[in-house]
Amino acid sequence: MDRRLIFNFKTDLSNVEIPKELNNPFESNVPEAAQRATEELQTYIEQASEKWNYDFSSQKGKMFGVLVVQQENKSLAYLGAVSGTLASGALDNKMIPSIFNEAQNDLFISEGLTEIANLGLEIKEKKEESIILKLKAKRKALSISLQKRLFEETRFVNRLGQTKNVIEIFKDGQYGYPPSATGECAAPKLLHYAFANKLKPIALAEFWWGQTPKSMQRIHKAYYAACTDKCRPILEFILNNSNLFSDSKSIKQRP
Repeated sequence: MDRRLIFNFKTDLSNVEIPKELNNPFESNVPEAAQRATEELQTYIEQASEKWNYDFSSQKGKMFGVLVVQQENKSLAYLGAVSGTLASGALDNKMIPSIFNEAQNDLFISEGLTEIANLGLEIKEKKEESIILKLKAKRKALSISLQKRLFEETRFVNRLGQTKNVIEIFKDGQYGYPPSATGECAAPKLLHYAFANKLKPIALAEFWWGQTPKSMQRIHKAYYAACTDKCRPILEFILNNSNLFSDSKSIKQRP
C-alpha cells in the first residue's frame, strides 16, 4: 500500500457519528463523516490542481470520489479518486490510480493509441473512398481490440478477496459487454483499493468539480450517486451484493 495516497483527517471527528455500515453508493444520502472528508479533499483539489496541468475553469469538470476508511490500527482516514484520469505526470497527485495502470500494461496501451492516431492521420490524407473505408474499418477493429484487452487487464478485488476482470464481471452478472471507459469511475477504484489493502470502507461520497458539461446537469461541489451503466455491475461484485438497488440505506460489512 502506498501511504502517500492516504489522507489523514485534519477535522476533529469526535462529535461526528461514524457509520457502522457503508452507505449505498446508489443512494443520495451522504454520511457526515464522508461530508467532512469531502470538504478536506476539495481544499486539497483547490491547492493541488494548479500542478495537474488541467484548468477546471476552462475545461470540462470531473467527478471525484472520497472514501472514509478504517485502518488496521482502527484509526480513520480517507482516500480520494477522480473518474477518468488526470494528465500524465501530474504533480502532487494523491488520487487513487487507475486499476490497470501497471508498468506491464503501459506499453500496449501506448502503442495501441499511437497506431489508432496514425490511422486517423492516414485517413485524412487519402482521397479514394474505398481506401478510406478500409482504413476506418481497420481503425475500428483496432480500437475494439484495444478496449477488450484493457478490460481484460482491469481486475477488481472484492470484499471476499476474489478477483475478476471487467469482462468477467459483466458477463457473470448477465449485463452483456461493458461500455467504453468502464472501470475508470471513482467509486469502484476507491473500494477496490480499500479491499486490496485491508482498509475497511466506512462512508462513500462522489461529487462534481468544475465546469458543467453541456450534455448533462452537473453542479460544482454537488453530490451525486454512482452511475448505473458502468458502476453497478462492478460495485455489486466488489461489495458482494447482487441487489444493491433494493438496499434502502447501507451495505452490511463483514465482521
